[in-house]
Amino acid sequence: MRIPKMIFTLLAALVFIITASGCGAEKEQTTQEKILKIGVTQFVAHPALDLDQKGFLDQMKEEGFIDGQNVKFDIQNSQGDPNLAKTIADKFVGDKVDAILAITTPSSQAAAQATKGTDIPVVFIAVSDAVGAGLIKSLDQPTGTNITGVYSADPVEQQMDLVMEMVPDLKQVGLIYNAGEANSVSNINRAKQYLESKGFKVVEAPVASSNEVQAAAQSLVGRVQAVFVPQDNTVISALEALLKVLQDNKIPLFTGDTESVKRGAVATIGNDEYDCGRQGATMLARVLKGEKSGEVKPEEIRKRTLMINKAAAANIGLQIPEAVLSRADEVVD
Repeated sequence: MRIPKMIFTLLAALVFIITASGCGAEKEQTTQEKILKIGVTQFVAHPALDLDQKGFLDQMKEEGFIDGQNVKFDIQNSQGDPNLAKTIADKFVGDKVDAILAITTPSSQAAAQATKGTDIPVVFIAVSDAVGAGLIKSLDQPTGTNITGVYSADPVEQQMDLVMEMVPDLKQVGLIYNAGEANSVSNINRAKQYLESKGFKVVEAPVASSNEVQAAAQSLVGRVQAVFVPQDNTVISALEALLKVLQDNKIPLFTGDTESVKRGAVATIGNDEYDCGRQGATMLARVLKGEKSGEVKPEEIRKRTLMINKAAAANIGLQIPEAVLSRADEVVD
């Protein structure tokens, strides 16, 4: 039976409409299912930086970016190797990730270098001196580049005041740090200048790797009454070896991060690393939702904590002044 031409034309039009509608639905579904790729690069594994990462991932979830649903996190650790940090950053660029979260100064520097000439946004966290590290030019205005983040300059002068207050016979302070970490050098210079201005002597013990930390600690025995370590990734990754030497010789250790106090250091006025990660996630979420990274003003870390470890102090016979205990935000027993 022949189909009348008019009916045939109508049927053909109907088939076209249904097909076109199906293609549109398929296209819309594909768009809705686009999964963003976020590279996360961390310089070394230790509790403080792990907290940065955890805070970041927790806050990203609260911002609506769910791993495996609308975002995929590629989390990499360069294990304290600057060359591996560069390789990781280059890999992210090659993978054309939608954004990079860089934890620590070396990882941030590697990400900045790798993304030059691209439009891949980079948000840094756990960076003490973002200007000195060459990541940004100014703290008080948007960068105009693909980079922004949370800068967390240590309250070094307050930390040194805490050392002076807690160690009554203080004359010399030992400073252990990796001279290859720009953030550590910046903080050590500030600590040295401040201590010397107050009439105290400084004994430096720089290291190039975590394997040298124990020997550096031993070199300070008999020469100092206290030791300070800034937020130095190399030294903190070997904290147990450092603590053993100092505890055996009744020398108090003061640090730049709170997690080290939980592990056995005596005290710090330190940055809240978990909250730092959350702060960085909020900034990255703004970028993923449409803002340009160069228009997002860098932010100073918003939360710090005075933490005291009573047990660690008692183990070396250090009496904690009541004035310090009374104002502590957290006391570890």
